[in-house]
Amino acid sequence: MEPRLTDHLRVVLIFIILISTGSSENDLDSKFCGTWRHGKGSLSLNVNISTGCDGISISANQSALSIDGQITAQCRRLNVIQLGLDSEEETHFCLYWEPLLDQLKLQVGGKNLTLCWPASLQGRCCTDLSDDLIAPEAAYGIKNGMVKTDLITPNIRTAYRFKGQHIDCKALCDQESQRSTQGNMTEQTAVMSLDGGRIEHPCARSIEVEMKEDFRGYNVTSPATKGVSAESTTTVHLPPALKQAAKKTSKVVCTFFQNNSLFQEVHKKARILDDVVGITMENEVITNLSEPIRIAFHHDVIPIRHSRKCVSWDTRKDPLQVNWLVDGCEIGQKGAKHTECLCTHLTYFTVLVQMEPRPVRHLLALTAITSLGCAVSVISCVALIIFLFRKSRRCNEQSIPIHLGLAVSLAFLNLLFFFTGVLANVGGESVCVWVGAGLQYTLLSSFTWMGIEVFHTFWLVYRVFSPFPKYYVWYLVGFVLPAVPIIILAAVGDIYGVREVVPSDDVANPYLMCWMKDNHKALLAHYFTNMTILAILVSSGIVMLFLVYREIRTRDEWRQNRVAFLSIWGLSCLFGATWGLTFLDFGPLSDFILFLSCILNSFQGFLLMLRFYMLDWMRKQAGGSALGSSSSGSTRQHMLQAQEKS
Repeated sequence: MEPRLTDHLRVVLIFIILISTGSSENDLDSKFCGTWRHGKGSLSLNVNISTGCDGISISANQSALSIDGQITAQCRRLNVIQLGLDSEEETHFCLYWEPLLDQLKLQVGGKNLTLCWPASLQGRCCTDLSDDLIAPEAAYGIKNGMVKTDLITPNIRTAYRFKGQHIDCKALCDQESQRSTQGNMTEQTAVMSLDGGRIEHPCARSIEVEMKEDFRGYNVTSPATKGVSAESTTTVHLPPALKQAAKKTSKVVCTFFQNNSLFQEVHKKARILDDVVGITMENEVITNLSEPIRIAFHHDVIPIRHSRKCVSWDTRKDPLQVNWLVDGCEIGQKGAKHTECLCTHLTYFTVLVQMEPRPVRHLLALTAITSLGCAVSVISCVALIIFLFRKSRRCNEQSIPIHLGLAVSLAFLNLLFFFTGVLANVGGESVCVWVGAGLQYTLLSSFTWMGIEVFHTFWLVYRVFSPFPKYYVWYLVGFVLPAVPIIILAAVGDIYGVREVVPSDDVANPYLMCWMKDNHKALLAHYFTNMTILAILVSSGIVMLFLVYREIRTRDEWRQNRVAFLSIWGLSCLFGATWGLTFLDFGPLSDFILFLSCILNSFQGFLLMLRFYMLDWMRKQAGGSALGSSSSGSTRQHMLQAQEKS
């Protein structure tokens, strides 16, 4: 009984809070969020909305989320929507209600659905929704139910019901206008009807422009708002081409909205500016203007590390969902506190600020270096493979198969990386699924062979007289083992595909490559495979190299022969250390580390070839002593000569 009593007391407390806050002013919007506890089968949304102000009910069971009630002025909706969500057992959702617009929206499982589209201002609005139902608890239903930021109960309820009350819509709009002059405007949204026509927000500020016969362009500036400086206004330049494109009317309406925080949750990795501009002409669809409309947004400082895009609101792809698209818009002049958008069609416009991923600086230079390095590395690895094959005919060194495995894996890694951009643009998503999987496989295979090289050096120094495992064992480890996580990730799905790399100087034209996608599953896969194996490689490589150095630093051959130094240098540069620079990509030296990592890793095949050729040349210069070309160089000298030949 105690949890139920606590549940009742919590509801009473929230009800008192709602009454106390609503006594002086009415709610301009309502928001109810919760976590839907459901089964793993097919999920659906049941909607039954009609006019009135009796209230609204949100209920849930194992397979369906239901929204029923009478809170709208003119919206009526009765249908079942298949959600097509992932088969997780819990899904977060939020229901938004804006009485002034007669608009009802639902966010569920990453989808944004408009259940009731905006309408013109009505006589009566249904607002001040309050919880008045204590539903029973169950295994399936809604848990952590919240009204805005107030938690109702953490327990799982089968349903929530909210009662509303009628109020004059004009009085509610006057209340919003009064709040906006105090710098505390309510959440607003851009307004568009289902058929693409214009519906003004009842409290938005609109300016109508008459385009006469001699129309030569016109500048429209957003009306000044108390408490807002003149520098924060938005200016729209209407070009003469707009008059030429118009067929049915000569009037254009510019509507200025502010504080559109409701849209922020649409983009987890981005946000839009507070200002949104709607440019519309009644009964006209204007596209592909010969001269763009210029919209100058003034805003707070946008840091350099955050990219920005000019976007427009489009509902053609899915009438139930809101889509901010870059189609038909591009960035003109921009600065820390202003952004100019050039758009060739009419709709609602704003600026989308990308919070993550961080745009890459100097992307063109990095791409050129990487392409050159990969091309050189592929040629170098092929030359090294030929060299090692010829060497294997003259002597029977146990290390040659290991060197061959590393050279082959690096050759394929650099070859795929060299063509990944071309394949992404030509083949698209279908090709990139295979190329991305192949690229990760060759990367993991290269990491594995690097680890084998380091382990081989450690083995030869510390276990001189112990037999080394046969070469086919290492081929299984180096080529077969990395395929296991790739097969698992491919079976999971939605991991590999086209990946966008955003340049800081041209965010509207990202570089496309075939790799792991930019989603939650791919990010987890990246950390659990690539980053985990890289961390193990770097840490174990450093430890083993330190142990090798400690063992051989007192030997005569270390003090007398330069090959030992060259061998240690080659190991530290090739087997993990250069890839370890990835962990240092932060702070003021970020650009330097990025360039250094790019150069060393893309030219790694060339460095590998250079190391072996120099070791062989120095061996010949030393008089042909059996130094070998193993990863331990001269550290083994004559002491290991017999073991090497075995």
